[in-house]
Amino acid sequence: MKKVLLAVFISSLFANVALAAKDVTTEPDLYFLKESQSIDSLTLLPPPPAMDSIDFLNDKAQYDAGKLLRGTERGQQAFRDAHVTGDGVADAFSQAFGMAITKDKTPELFKLVLKMREDAGDLATRSAKNYYMRIRPFAFYNEPTCRSDEEATLSKNGSYPSGHTTIGWATALVLAEINPDNQGAILNRGYEMGQSRVICGYHWQSDVTAARIVGSAIVARLHAEPTFTEQLQKAKDEFNRLNK
Repeated sequence: MKKVLLAVFISSLFANVALAAKDVTTEPDLYFLKESQSIDSLTLLPPPPAMDSIDFLNDKAQYDAGKLLRGTERGQQAFRDAHVTGDGVADAFSQAFGMAITKDKTPELFKLVLKMREDAGDLATRSAKNYYMRIRPFAFYNEPTCRSDEEATLSKNGSYPSGHTTIGWATALVLAEINPDNQGAILNRGYEMGQSRVICGYHWQSDVTAARIVGSAIVARLHAEPTFTEQLQKAKDEFNRLNK
């Protein structure tokens, strides 16, 4: 009887998640894809490291090392990298891209970066996050993060893989395609956005490493979506025009 009740509860839980799911049909300004079109991170990724594994020992070592950086300039950067809503992602990449990515100055670039954000950070990570519901390091150790305003929300959802990292890496890949001359700086910036999550204590290193795989996969999927490729071409044309 208990097993039956548990099964009903789990089915109900995932049904509620499905009803609340957001994609291009509910938020067209933040997605290119429908949930059914996105990649399946649960199938793509291996399980997160077991607590008695070498990989988990590395996760703990990276968490401890990250805490030591919070009082440095790199720690301040990690604090800023947590802001991915609104103009956060565009602002994070502007310097590395070599051009201010803003709604007023580069509307097509800005629209591209904004609209692909949740395809990468939400849809692409959703299945693995919901299935594993891995506890985040700050909650596991009951310690503060570098940015306390997000702790209450993020303590209640899954850590594996990292959505912020997927956003950063996917955006870096797309922007590097638009501006190959700045490829090194752009990709480095995307890599740093992932490491910032470790420094802040919001993610394990293995969450971040897995998220870069997911980020690459969702970019490949987006390139097969006509609305994405159309917007990407508009962004390329805008960049080439302004970069003359």
